[in-house]
Amino acid sequence: MQNCIKILPLALKSQQRTISTTAQLAGKRNFRKFNVYGKRGTRVVKEAQQTLANPPVAIHKRGVRDTGITVNGQYVEIQEKIPDIIVPDLTGCKLKPYVSYKAPEVVQSEFTSLDLFNAVYSQKIIEDFKAGKLQADGNAAEPSPNEQLTPQEALQRARKTGSDIF
Repeated sequence: MQNCIKILPLALKSQQRTISTTAQLAGKRNFRKFNVYGKRGTRVVKEAQQTLANPPVAIHKRGVRDTGITVNGQYVEIQEKIPDIIVPDLTGCKLKPYVSYKAPEVVQSEFTSLDLFNAVYSQKIIEDFKAGKLQADGNAAEPSPNEQLTPQEALQRARKTGSDIF
């Protein structure tokens, strides 16, 4: 029992937390792991970036890709690397670039086979009827290329890429 009383103050002292005020690296820091972009860095670093082939701190291009390569110290442009932006001519376009939240909601019914027939064939049938160009069985005397298609050809054309009517 006497031994336990002597050990108790030692056990309490070993459980106390302490704070160390000395630096782990004694003032030495590794600044190579920090990215130095734009304005950061000394004049010596910036001169090294411009003159050396492989500078110690690479020049950050902010996500912009080069449009050429360096051959024997000279920069050579490559036409295939230059982006070519193709913009359509929108003169006379009635569409506006902004759609208001106040715009009415468009409710459109399902596009049926009758709608497809009306979109493709009905105008020609009406014109043929008015001009008297229909045969006795109702077929056109001068059929259009769409009317001359077989069912297999029509199905193949309908499934082609870009064959949307609307």
